[in-house]
Amino acid sequence: MKDGHRRIARITLDERTVVRRNENVEHERAVAISDLLVDNSFAPVSGVKGPFHLHLGIVENRLVLDVRDAKDRQLERVLLPIAPFRGIVKDYFLVCGSYYNAIRTDSPQRIEAIDMGRRALHDEGSELLRERLADRVAIDANTARRLFTLLCVLHIRG
Repeated sequence: MKDGHRRIARITLDERTVVRRNENVEHERAVAISDLLVDNSFAPVSGVKGPFHLHLGIVENRLVLDVRDAKDRQLERVLLPIAPFRGIVKDYFLVCGSYYNAIRTDSPQRIEAIDMGRRALHDEGSELLRERLADRVAIDANTARRLFTLLCVLHIRG
C-alpha cells in the first residue's frame, strides 16, 4: 500500500447523473472502484493530506472531483471540462459494444483484436485525464485508468 496521505480511501459517484447502466457497465464500475481502493496514488498539488474521500460527478459539462477528508469535509474541488474526452469516450463505448457482442459469437482472434483496440482507447483516455489533472492532482497510471473508467460511467446518460 502506498503512502496513506497520498491516497483515496473512499470513492463515490454522483448517482443523479447516471440514468441507466447495463450489467457490463455496472461490473466495470464495481471493478474500477474496488481496484482503485486497493491501490492508488492521489496527491493534490496544493499539499493537502489524505486519505481522501473522492466524490465524482458531472456538472455543466465538467467533471467534478470533490476532494474530501475522512469526515467528508470538502478540501478542494477540481473541475475539468469534459469536451476533450468526448471523442475518446464515444469511441471507447463503440469498441466496448463491439467487444461484448464479439464475446458471444466471434473467434478468439477477433475478440483479442477488438480488446486490443479497447485497451488502447482506454490508455489514451487515461493519459489525457492524467495530463489534464497534472497541474492540480498528481496521479499514477493505474489510478488514471480507473478514474477514466469512472468518467465513462458518469458519461452515460439516457
